[in-house]
Amino acid sequence: MNVSIIGTGYVGLTTGVCLAYLGHKVKCLDTDARKVDLLKSGGTPIFEPYLPELIAQSSANLCFTTDYSVAIPGADVVFIAVGTPPSRDGSPDLQFVRAAAEGIGRHFDGEHMVVVNKSTVPIGSGNWVGSLVRESFAAHHNQKSDHRFSVASNPEFLREGTALHDSLYPDRVVIGSDDPRSLEVLYRLYRPLLDQTFPAPSFLPRPEALGAVPLVSTDLASAELIKYAANAFLALKISYINEIGQIAERVGANIQQVAKGIGLDARIGNRFLQAGIGWGGSCFGKDTSALVSTAAEYGLSLPIVEAARRVNRRQRDLVVDKLLAELKILKGRTIGLLGLAFKPNTDDLREAPALDIARSLVDRGCKVKAHDPVALDRFRAVHSDLGVICCAEPESVAEGADAIVLVTEWQEYRELNWQDIGERMRTRIVLDGRYALDRARLEGFGFRYLAIAG
Repeated sequence: MNVSIIGTGYVGLTTGVCLAYLGHKVKCLDTDARKVDLLKSGGTPIFEPYLPELIAQSSANLCFTTDYSVAIPGADVVFIAVGTPPSRDGSPDLQFVRAAAEGIGRHFDGEHMVVVNKSTVPIGSGNWVGSLVRESFAAHHNQKSDHRFSVASNPEFLREGTALHDSLYPDRVVIGSDDPRSLEVLYRLYRPLLDQTFPAPSFLPRPEALGAVPLVSTDLASAELIKYAANAFLALKISYINEIGQIAERVGANIQQVAKGIGLDARIGNRFLQAGIGWGGSCFGKDTSALVSTAAEYGLSLPIVEAARRVNRRQRDLVVDKLLAELKILKGRTIGLLGLAFKPNTDDLREAPALDIARSLVDRGCKVKAHDPVALDRFRAVHSDLGVICCAEPESVAEGADAIVLVTEWQEYRELNWQDIGERMRTRIVLDGRYALDRARLEGFGFRYLAIAG
């Protein structure tokens, strides 16, 4: 099938490359000429494990452009995968979705097209996008659409750092539309993935237990709500275990053992029960905010979701509180941060806990030094105003530090020579914000080991 993707961020680029790998002819469009030039040259604008390798393997079916007149004509399916950043009131900013929909209508010239919302958009956006496409088509072609367009929702459930694995071997595929033709087209598009008939890349082997991938076909509104409901529930689990962690600290319990004990219950599950600094990234914060905003439009409140957001914000403040309790005075202290990205295996800094932690420490008069194995250049480019000293090596973060905070659980931080790290520090204090380090080993090197809860 002929597929076009509008937007080459994490979702759009991953979706386009994977569909090209499955054998479809894919055109990826982005209005940022620098990103497109980089992609044409074999580079990638984001860090995602194995993405360059899969682009290389899919190159025969893949092209990149900035021109709607190249991307849209002849397309059977067009995915809108542009950013929907939060507005000041928490609702998503849909200006990029509007521009994409209008561009599709302006340049479409075929028999029938399925326009797919891949971006996370408010409930009801499918109808809105459909009207924008039809109005743009009528304005630029001097004729009505005559049912040439149908709109569908196909929410993504990708985890940055494992986005390609999640795309090729998903838990489920959700498609929603009020037009049966759209559902049929998308079923044919995803058939190789649903049946798992494609050859697995050597660097991304198929999980042994994976069989056919479930397909969930729904109406348009249900598919849109599934995305928000799923992310909100995962955010709830993380905030819940962090709230229980505060009780665990007071009563002398081990929150990791508590999480294991409840996670083995099949009704609960052990995923997203990792206590620590809390969630960040572009999805959970934005989507929980949008869900609360949508509920308010209908005269409803979501106190459980709102509580999860408050708990998550508090976790970042606890880092500063822990350091203050240990050091007594923060002004003039040197604090090192290991990790800037919101999670390992990505360079994404959106809503990263490290940003709020660094800002709070600087505001309290601390000298803040930071390292990240992947996100350092992006941090320098976007957040130079924070006044954080960027270190090319983690050992430099330790030089003269009064304390080190593990913010992002990169594997290489687990494998550091912590004896050497301790010798470089002014005082051997480490705050493990992710429960990722070997406490006994660190204490053997003379460290004062701190955790968010206990």
